[in-house]
Amino acid sequence: MARAFLFVLDSFGIGGAPDAEDYGDLGSNTLGHIAEFCAAGAGDRAGLRSGPLKLPNMSAIGLMHIAKLASGDYPAGMPVPERVFGLHGAASEVSRGKDTPSGHWEIAGTPVTFDWGYFASEGDAFPEDLVEAICREGEVPGILGNCVASGTEIIARLGDEHILTGKPICYTSTDSVLQIAAHEIHFGLDRLIKLCETARRLVDPLNIGRVIARPFVGESPATFVRTGNRRDFSVLPPEPTLLDRLVDAGRKVHAIGKIGDIYAHQGVSRIIKANGNMALMDATLQTIDEAADGDLVFTNFVDFDQLYGHRRDVPGYAAALEAFDRRIPEANRRLKPGDLVMLTADHGCDPTWRGTDHTRERVPIMSFGPGLRSRLVGIRDTYADIGETIAAHLGIAPGPHGRSFL
Repeated sequence: MARAFLFVLDSFGIGGAPDAEDYGDLGSNTLGHIAEFCAAGAGDRAGLRSGPLKLPNMSAIGLMHIAKLASGDYPAGMPVPERVFGLHGAASEVSRGKDTPSGHWEIAGTPVTFDWGYFASEGDAFPEDLVEAICREGEVPGILGNCVASGTEIIARLGDEHILTGKPICYTSTDSVLQIAAHEIHFGLDRLIKLCETARRLVDPLNIGRVIARPFVGESPATFVRTGNRRDFSVLPPEPTLLDRLVDAGRKVHAIGKIGDIYAHQGVSRIIKANGNMALMDATLQTIDEAADGDLVFTNFVDFDQLYGHRRDVPGYAAALEAFDRRIPEANRRLKPGDLVMLTADHGCDPTWRGTDHTRERVPIMSFGPGLRSRLVGIRDTYADIGETIAAHLGIAPGPHGRSFL
């Protein structure tokens, strides 16, 4: 029996989404613009990286050809290999919105066909009655923030006042999300988690996708830093996903990083936490060694989005891609006959784009494994084809959305 390994490079879009203009993202291209900036020297940072973007392993499994297919051009400054290995193509998103749950659920065969609820983008973000309920039921003396903000910026700006007053920092973005930041020691991690559970219940009638706990430590704006104890409280997917179908068939789903949170812990057999891309890769490699026949190992590599895309950090994003690329051979060496590895993304987050939001883009499909022949699978109409391909590989019945390209 085969095994499958699904790696989501969070926010690694490749441009070309047919509906990008509807989202204000026409022309966005995470890979293309990072490569362009690096080729021009704008992606250099002393001690971190320099020169053109270097992704030889992803290029060998089709990245350059995928990028041209999706957006019409090869990424600047990157060599195009003569030979490509494995299955390679691109996918367009059909889900409403461009956030994490929409992309991940669609990858797992369940597109989002409804409209999420959103908070106000100007003035007070949250309705007065919601704020009152959070304060009353969460037993806090008030909230700080109440606006659209970058998480690192608002913690630096309001962290001292939060510690002094005990008021949690509440903010949102253009995603369907309520984020609550609080100090792990002065406020308490358990108390923050409990507050977010309360908020999750309170925003359910508003159809908000996620409530995110954002704990931090430090004693001054210069030393405040978010920790790896983030928790996402997501609504349940609207129908069974690939994960549910695998578990129902007696298989195990090993959820690494924030995968368990994204699917509201539904269809998950085992949760493995790690903080940072390299630690996530270490955990993934260990799980590859442990996974049994028929299992799915599913990892979200969050740093691309959280640390670099949203912060519009081109050199940081480029360096993170290069570091990830260097470790792909480690995964390849652990594969057994019949195994399948799939690399993709859930949306874009072009670090050269205006604002700090996700960007509507196509995502890459790069798949390899022992004996898997090279083949272009074209541009898929939905991310759901990714999940259905894994379902076919693992020998379970197809779902109602998407089509396998095996």
